[in-house]
Amino acid sequence: MKPPVFEYHRPGSVAEALDVLAQTGHDGKVLAGGQSLVPLLNMRLAAPAHLVDVNWLGELDQVPCDAGGVRVGALARHARVEHDPGAAEAVPLLGQAIGDIAHTTVRNRGTVVGSLVHADPAAELPAVLVLLGGTMELASAGNRPRRVAAADFFVGPLESALRPGELATAAHFPRPPAGSGSAWVELARRHGDYAVCGVGVLVALDQGLRVSSARAALISVGPVPVPVDLTDALAGQPHDAADWAAAGRLAAAAVDPEDDIHASAAYRRHLAGVLTARAARSAAAAAASRLEASA
Repeated sequence: MKPPVFEYHRPGSVAEALDVLAQTGHDGKVLAGGQSLVPLLNMRLAAPAHLVDVNWLGELDQVPCDAGGVRVGALARHARVEHDPGAAEAVPLLGQAIGDIAHTTVRNRGTVVGSLVHADPAAELPAVLVLLGGTMELASAGNRPRRVAAADFFVGPLESALRPGELATAAHFPRPPAGSGSAWVELARRHGDYAVCGVGVLVALDQGLRVSSARAALISVGPVPVPVDLTDALAGQPHDAADWAAAGRLAAAAVDPEDDIHASAAYRRHLAGVLTARAARSAAAAAASRLEASA
């Protein structure tokens, strides 16, 4: 299969890229990792008149970590973030979720920010950004950069708040509070497939190793990642004897999946409950380990 005809642009700076995107508007598409875009082009499901290749903009290939969290530049590949020691220490959930993305060859080329902009409701990273309360950094020619909260960025299946002429330059994943632990659990029909259902959970414990808060974000059960507050089901309970099933029931009640060729809505809802309970238990154990190690 061959892609439709397009004009290729290779800007030498972010400013030049923004100028090209401003000129091309709706007809311009950014090429970074290309792991989603290239198949869409080859299947003729996307036909941009202009392709703006940002792979030469080294300033976007950064993964700085600080007390606030991890800022992932637009050219940082999945594999780089997955194995970055600073990112693993600051936001463990990032590496936990990236490890379930497709296959190694895809993660070596695909980009974190590209996955976020693609806004696939079955993708792991949008849920991670939502769960952590992260933000997207968006730039455009002649305007001040703007930040969009994850809760507002994903607006529908394969649809984000990115405007024509804008370039997503980075994503910020905040560092979870002290005493927190995280886990990512998903189920796919085959290794490397999109998940039939997936969930990330963040659990915070107090100094007595009791649950103080718990949140989840689920994929493949709605048009966008579905955040669920699990605190009411778990607060005040011991980290090793909490009512995980109650957390699962809360998550199952919060999602509204649809039937499709891969699974029924009832099965996805069942998975939402089972996987949330499993992830919550693992996240609480991770939080306890961190607290005990720092004592």
